[in-house]
Amino acid sequence: MSWRETLRPVRMERVAIVAAVRSLDDVLRIVGRAGVVELSTPPDAPLGEVSKSAVVRGEVAALAGWTPAKVVSELAAQVAPEGGAVVPLARPRDKEAPSLLRSEGLHGSLAPLVDTYGTTPYADLDPTPLAVGAYVLMFGMMFGDVGHGLLLVVAAAGLYSKRPRWLSRFHRAWPFALGAGLASMVFGLLYGDFFGPTGVVPVLWLRPLADPISLLAAALAGGALLLALSYLLGVVNRWREGGWPATLYSPAGVAGAALFFGLGLALLGWYAKLGWPAVLGGVIAAFGVVLAFTGFYAEAGGGVSGTAQGVVRLLDTVVRLGANVASFARLAAFGLTHAAIGSIVWSATTGLWAAVPVVAVAVFLLGNVLALALEGLVAGVQALRLEYYELFSKVFQAEGRPFRPWQLPTAPKEEATSCPSG
Repeated sequence: MSWRETLRPVRMERVAIVAAVRSLDDVLRIVGRAGVVELSTPPDAPLGEVSKSAVVRGEVAALAGWTPAKVVSELAAQVAPEGGAVVPLARPRDKEAPSLLRSEGLHGSLAPLVDTYGTTPYADLDPTPLAVGAYVLMFGMMFGDVGHGLLLVVAAAGLYSKRPRWLSRFHRAWPFALGAGLASMVFGLLYGDFFGPTGVVPVLWLRPLADPISLLAAALAGGALLLALSYLLGVVNRWREGGWPATLYSPAGVAGAALFFGLGLALLGWYAKLGWPAVLGGVIAAFGVVLAFTGFYAEAGGGVSGTAQGVVRLLDTVVRLGANVASFARLAAFGLTHAAIGSIVWSATTGLWAAVPVVAVAVFLLGNVLALALEGLVAGVQALRLEYYELFSKVFQAEGRPFRPWQLPTAPKEEATSCPSG
């Protein structure tokens, strides 16, 4: 599979299931058992209902539907012995194909991160690989500790191998645990934390509690980069969804991207005391403002009310942009919280060691267990919140239609009845 295929939903084909009227039910049984064709009937419709929905012309019947392109030839070979055929059709412009994200291999284990948010529109790029990368990066920054990350890697190994057996139900989560663990170990090395500030590993960058301002600046800068990537993906998706009008005027398209990049460049120029980046950024941002207002004005229907609505929505867009960037401050905030808990546990451990070593060990173990459980949960939830509210809101503007293939319902078992004896 090429990298391009991993960035889009499974390619769908519009097909017609064609068969002689006399053999239609037999062909439909094969199609229903395969479970790879979405028809106009409900996915759990009985055979009789599906058969009645067929279009009949003389002795030939046909039903139109959607199926993954890769299974067309295989399905055609299955129905051929019964006189059936699978005929590719032209894709109607007024109907969007259903979306099916890849479920095989590693990609299938990662897909729930996007599926939980909503169904990716068929025309859009599938952001699963990039979304997972952003998620583990944000998690690691909030949960930076080599020891805690190592425990997550061990947990990932257990999930992958399904050992112990009760972990088998969570098997598909192993890539998230592995990615989160490795990211936590990397940031733990940067922070110099191994089950807290124990001194086992050196500080490669900074200690969060000693330099919180630098950590905050890094969090905001990292958030700005993730937002920039989201805007770029949004521009591509707007083009695939609706051509140049949707691309230019959408706040999640060129208009929003120009405003974001323009303001960022202007701010960078002001901070560095460089005139030309500030001027260029202002021009780009003004271009984005004009595009966004034009889109809002046209969407509202023009006139005085359209102007008022356009101004209000434009102000809301600018405020939201600043709020989006500021939201990433939580990466630093929860990174500091995790570091503070580790520091408190280690200080208590070293303070008790000389007097009561057993109690010191108990405090160290219990404190790290609580930090691993509570902070791991908090970091996971906060990373998911940033992913959905700040990043996905730029990537997606509509929700797709999930692929729901028709499957032949299983015949209900006849209930055994007992004849009462008189």
